[in-house]
Amino acid sequence: MNIAIIIAGGSGSRMGQDIPKQFINVYDKPILIYTLEGFQKHPQIDAIEVVCIDGWHDIVWAYAKQFNIDKLKWIVSGGNSGQESIRNGVYHLEGIASPDDTIIIHDGIRPLVDETVLSDVIIKCKQYGNAVTSLPYNEQIFVVDDDISTTKYIPRETLRRVSTPQAYQFGLLDEKYHEAFEKEIGIYGSSYTNTMMVELGVRLYFAAGSDKNIKLTTKDDLEMFKAYLNSDKSNWLK
Repeated sequence: MNIAIIIAGGSGSRMGQDIPKQFINVYDKPILIYTLEGFQKHPQIDAIEVVCIDGWHDIVWAYAKQFNIDKLKWIVSGGNSGQESIRNGVYHLEGIASPDDTIIIHDGIRPLVDETVLSDVIIKCKQYGNAVTSLPYNEQIFVVDDDISTTKYIPRETLRRVSTPQAYQFGLLDEKYHEAFEKEIGIYGSSYTNTMMVELGVRLYFAAGSDKNIKLTTKDDLEMFKAYLNSDKSNWLK
């Protein structure tokens, strides 16, 4: 099976709204539903699990029914951090997923996941055991020396931008989350599944990415999302 874990456990304080940002309506549809629709419509996705902030579970079920997201099978409570939320989603699949099942982890506030990106991350995971969505880095990167100056840069040819969706064989994913939380490695701050895997010695494999795959963190991001919807409806929004 190919199972998607959609992470929607954040409070979204940086958006400055009264409700979590994944539930903000854009043209009469919550952001989270745009995200779920991308997975619902993809023929290789068999089931969806949402990791959700407490108090919103019933609302997610209601939205799923309203917008025909019938691949949604489970809703799990989030944790106190992003890594705790992902861990909760992974542990919930113990006894459900087989070790060689493909688990796709995706941010609920990345509503523009492209079908070809999702396909490639699944293909690469089945080939290598994991896959992370990535893009070349096109800006120059300098290392801060004393806050106001620098004498060192990192060649951009050696860099990749990595985001979600990310895919992992369930056996690997479950094993490494247990190891990470037992050893307290790769679970603090801005850590995510990909960085945790590298800290635990796992080699990651790149899959295709898209510049449209934006993360809606600020009001400016929200305006960019609206612009994409208005400019590209005929191509992807069905």
